[in-house]
Amino acid sequence: MASSTIAPTPTSFMLSKNDLGFSAFSATSLFSIPESRRTVSKKICSLMAPQQSERKPSTTGSVKTAMTMTEKILARASEKTQLSPGENVWANVDILMTHDVTGPGSIGIFKKEFGENAKVCDREKIVIIPDHYIFTSDERANRNVDILRDFCMEQNIKYFYDIKDLSNFKANPDYKGVCHIALAQEGHCRPGEVLLGTDSHTCTAGAFGQFATGIGNTDEGFVLGAGKLLLKVPPTLRFVMDGEMPSYLLAKDLILQIIGEISVSGATYKSMEFVGTTVESLTMEERMTLCSMVIEAGGKNGVVSPDSTTYKYLEDKTSVVYEPVYSDEQARFLSEYRFDISKLEPLVAKPYSPDNRALARECKDVKIDRVYIGSCTGGKTEDFMAAAKVFLASVRTHISLLYMLDNSFLLIRWHGLKSKYNVLF
Repeated sequence: MASSTIAPTPTSFMLSKNDLGFSAFSATSLFSIPESRRTVSKKICSLMAPQQSERKPSTTGSVKTAMTMTEKILARASEKTQLSPGENVWANVDILMTHDVTGPGSIGIFKKEFGENAKVCDREKIVIIPDHYIFTSDERANRNVDILRDFCMEQNIKYFYDIKDLSNFKANPDYKGVCHIALAQEGHCRPGEVLLGTDSHTCTAGAFGQFATGIGNTDEGFVLGAGKLLLKVPPTLRFVMDGEMPSYLLAKDLILQIIGEISVSGATYKSMEFVGTTVESLTMEERMTLCSMVIEAGGKNGVVSPDSTTYKYLEDKTSVVYEPVYSDEQARFLSEYRFDISKLEPLVAKPYSPDNRALARECKDVKIDRVYIGSCTGGKTEDFMAAAKVFLASVRTHISLLYMLDNSFLLIRWHGLKSKYNVLF
């Protein structure tokens, strides 16, 4: 059972839909309020009063200066009482992840710098997940997984999600699939902690109120031996999303709108904090989608305030005691952006950049030859179910789609207007 240390959900801002002044939604019909501008738009007629519920202090003790969530997490990890953007601190790492692409290189650096017979800092804080080079006959690709396996046996690594039988998918009960999703499903994503991994989409774990970011092989090799890393505290951009989310939207639409608004470099080495009633209504997997793509805006990390949805998800996944933190009401944000999500339409990112945003209806004449579903941002159970729902409702020609869901291969075929389908295991 997870820790019972649960703080109230942070304040959400309510926007009056009738007073936003949007005649119709367009790709630019959202607005931002930089930190330097204290005057709230006159079109916003009301704001909910801040919650007055008492919150427990973070593990950093007495706070002299208001801090954001990211600053608080790094303050705890570096044993500081307060931090400000731009400071460099040695942060203790709670979880360190690597996979079959970057793992061999990281292991090589660890052995070179710490010694061939060196032991890792903490075998229970290291998570190793074969992910990319698994179902292939390429012996060189298979060798990457062999290196991980040998290292885990040598170091007695507790969390190694191995795959041994390449010919029979079901014969691998330890295999977990996409590393970012596996981290969440296996209980390695916990509020208030620091998670680092040798993959740019490690920021996905920020959905749990965790500081999570991608690092390189050299940094990973160092953390394997030292258990800590020198990090610069990033400033925070805050994205307030309110309004009832239409049933035809997904979190992917929300993050594409944000990236289109700020550009692929708009959050370079910054934390992106997502709050508001819309965010609070999202499932954990949808929150993971939001945080996964902060790297596409250049972000250092993304973060969502933990709440009852977070704690419910973690109930049967971890027994590790954790302590969530929240941004102080007077915390300083570099910029604050506000969105009325009820006005949003489905979006797409056109070639060749995530910020080349367009309304889906503007691309209705584009012919699609092939659809790929899965990977880091779109490889969660809810993503597959959403795709299946769309296809079953609208596809009028015979389509075959092969994808992986919950450790099983599903082959779904749609036949004409009858939308007849077969599920084969």
